[in-house]
Amino acid sequence: MSVIDLNADLGEGFGRWRLTDDERLLSVVTSANVACGFHAGDAVTMRRVCELAAEQGVRIGAQVSYRDLAGFGRRAMDVPSAELAAEIAYQIGALEVFARAAGSRVSYVKPHGALYNRVVHDAEQAAAVVEGVLLADAALPVLGLPGSRLLELAGAAGLGCVTEAFADRAYTDAGTLVPRGTDGAVVTDPGEVVRRSVDLARDGAVDARSGRRIEMRARSLCLHGDTDGAVELARLVRERLLGSGVRVEAFA
Repeated sequence: MSVIDLNADLGEGFGRWRLTDDERLLSVVTSANVACGFHAGDAVTMRRVCELAAEQGVRIGAQVSYRDLAGFGRRAMDVPSAELAAEIAYQIGALEVFARAAGSRVSYVKPHGALYNRVVHDAEQAAAVVEGVLLADAALPVLGLPGSRLLELAGAAGLGCVTEAFADRAYTDAGTLVPRGTDGAVVTDPGEVVRRSVDLARDGAVDARSGRRIEMRARSLCLHGDTDGAVELARLVRERLLGSGVRVEAFA
């Protein structure tokens, strides 16, 4: 039987502003990528999401980012390696305080936005992320794109590596994500997202933007929480996965 984890980016608010419906999404997903204050999130939001996740038995992951609140962590930045490593460790440590206070713990690390895409190819920035994770907790696995430099270097450093796929993002023939801002980069048709979810979980494959079928074996499937109808779509994906004989459970 195929097994898949469902993760979502949560806690993506700041002060009175909220982007994601954290409570309802936590009733669907098995892993929560919690913003750690650098692209979104603040102390109160982090604490609240950790408490909700702990109540639901959802695994808590640190979603680390470049320091870019104004750009939501999606702007390209050049950060010195030593600085980036320290900031990765800082974000993990901050979230760990609230996770432990809620009776849980940080179970994994996932980069966000521009950093996520940068460490697919950039060995120097990927090494800095790995160094930051090691500083915080060498037992934490890293969630990332199959074939990325991040997972390559994380594995070499002895960290656990968990592959991830996106049902609502278009892929290139090389297995990388089509950049946001490009036509067709985000898959918006709910039926197509559900179909792709089942293909990824059961067959380990997905149709690239060109129409070519590519291999994409992943242990976790990301469901974006900042799109219209995100909760209903997440529930539909989970129901269809279960109905297709796929077991849904956390990887950590």
